[in-house]
Parts: sequence; structure tokens; C-alpha cells
Amino acid sequence: MSDFNRQVIDEFRANHGRVGGYFEGQDLLLLTTKGRKSGREHTTPVMYSRDGDRLLVYASAAGSPKHPDWYENLVANPEVTVELGDDRFEARAEPLQGEDRDQAYAAQAERIPQFGEYEETAAGRTIPVVALTRQ
Repeated sequence: MSDFNRQVIDEFRANHGRVGGYFEGQDLLLLTTKGRKSGREHTTPVMYSRDGDRLLVYASAAGSPKHPDWYENLVANPEVTVELGDDRFEARAEPLQGEDRDQAYAAQAERIPQFGEYEETAAGRTIPVVALTRQ
């Protein structure tokens, strides 16, 4: 885990889900996946939006040409743990497809223009949108 992620996770947990710096004022959750190779748990801070009872997360990797490890992990094992403020719960992850994915991503890019930029720099990679449903 990077020092940046470790600091964000520690701050998130110490401040009931609120953080400063890069993520200040953003909707942020902690997503814990099981490593597809190691089987170990990995926790990552991820921006989200709400869609009814579901939470949507975006595998943007800040516009990297490859999917983030957390995404590859949840594709291999869709049972994840979510921390939202002080609430911690199990969820099932399901990548959105087609029009559902496109509409959800466009709405996120409208809310946070940086996500539109990520699509431009992702070297043709379609950035996945994943729905998290509480179990």
C-alpha cells in the first residue's frame, strides 16, 4: 500500500469518514477487496456516488491506461467490505455494462469534471463503473 493511501485511510478512520487534502469535500469510501493472487485483504480509498440503494465507484486510476488493482480484485471476488463514515458493511460488487455504465460515468464526469479528463488520458481504456450493493 502506498504511503498516500495509508495516510488517507488513517485520516478517514480517525475522522469518521472525513479527510482533507486531495479528497477534501469529496464523497469517499474505503473499499476492501481480496487479492486475486495473494488472497490477502487490500483497502483502498475510492470516490463514490449514490444510485438509489447502491453506491457506485469508478475505476479511473486517475486516467491510467490500466485498471487499478482493486478493480481486478473485485472482478475475481465480488464480495467486498465497504467503510462509509463509521458504517462498515459487506457488499457485492457488480461492474455496470453498456448504457448503464455510460450514463453513470457521464453523470460522475458532470459532477466532477476531472473524471472527464481521466477518460481522455486512459489511452482508450473504458473506465469501469462498479455498483456496490449492501449484503
